[in-house]
Amino acid sequence: MSVVKHNSSYFKAPVFAVAPMIDWTDRHCRFFHRQLSSRALLYTEMAVADAILHGPRDKLLSFNREEHPVALQLGGSDPGKLVEAVKIASDYGYDEINLNVGCPSDRVQSGTFGACLMQTPEVVEACVSAMKKVATVPVTVKCRIGVDEQEPEAVLPDFLARIIGAGADAIWIHARKAWLKGLSPKENREIPPLDYELVYRMKRENPGVFLGINGGIADLDQAVEHLAVMDGVMLGRASYHNATLLTEVDARIYREPAKPVDWDRVCDAMIAYAERVIASGGRLNHVTRHMVGLFQGYAGARRYRQILSSEATKPGVSPQLIAEAFAAVDIAGGPKTQMAASGPAAAE
Repeated sequence: MSVVKHNSSYFKAPVFAVAPMIDWTDRHCRFFHRQLSSRALLYTEMAVADAILHGPRDKLLSFNREEHPVALQLGGSDPGKLVEAVKIASDYGYDEINLNVGCPSDRVQSGTFGACLMQTPEVVEACVSAMKKVATVPVTVKCRIGVDEQEPEAVLPDFLARIIGAGADAIWIHARKAWLKGLSPKENREIPPLDYELVYRMKRENPGVFLGINGGIADLDQAVEHLAVMDGVMLGRASYHNATLLTEVDARIYREPAKPVDWDRVCDAMIAYAERVIASGGRLNHVTRHMVGLFQGYAGARRYRQILSSEATKPGVSPQLIAEAFAAVDIAGGPKTQMAASGPAAAE
């Protein structure tokens, strides 16, 4: 039996990550998030292996060099196709390749990947093993604690043992079961109960393997609590809808010296970026739709949201609209209230 070499240098705890979210964490979102934190690990939306093999590769895989560290999340269940997708992706320079074993949507299930793969751990094991043989960067997995009638306490230890044995460099565990029938993706993030203690136990039983936790984590206070046990913590909707919390990640999670946010720099960077997007055929709202969650709780935040939500969709509008939106906020006054994450459904 060969010994699998794990890439431990890349995953040096603690790690804070922004979860991959379908229709949300595109390259424009990631560029914006990187302006708020230089250290947070950013994940792409899930890219299906078949689409990479037969679709518009550059559209699916291109990203901005400023996004590093950035991980590509793949969807698939055919080891051969995943191997080809990994080979293609290697030319783009991602820092990590992640396999989706957690998304419960019907669209994903129809392709026989995502959370339904929790029912066939041998398939995931084969996929990870094959991907590891060709990948030049860490290969990781994002999973649930179980699906449908499975008993997580029984299935999760075996699932992790298989994936670790196949060589996974890290595993992110969403601490809820997924119900493949009867619940929508949104309901699957809210109705199945969280079982953090089970995930903690998995970490205690696998001390030498990077295990991160995801699911229901609302703020950095909770993130810090989880990191007392886990190697990494992953936030999805909370970091999207209240993006300001990302400005504290480098200091609170990575212990870098705390310093005031240079909001003028952030504003200028987003204006310059939007200009490039428009010049390449995009629209301003392709960028600004990801910025609406900034300044939750600040005086003027409502006007900021109105400007970016309504004005940015108009044809021919200038990226200087971003400066107008920033100017509506009393940034110096700081946040007045703590706002809970809310908004449309997304896969976390």
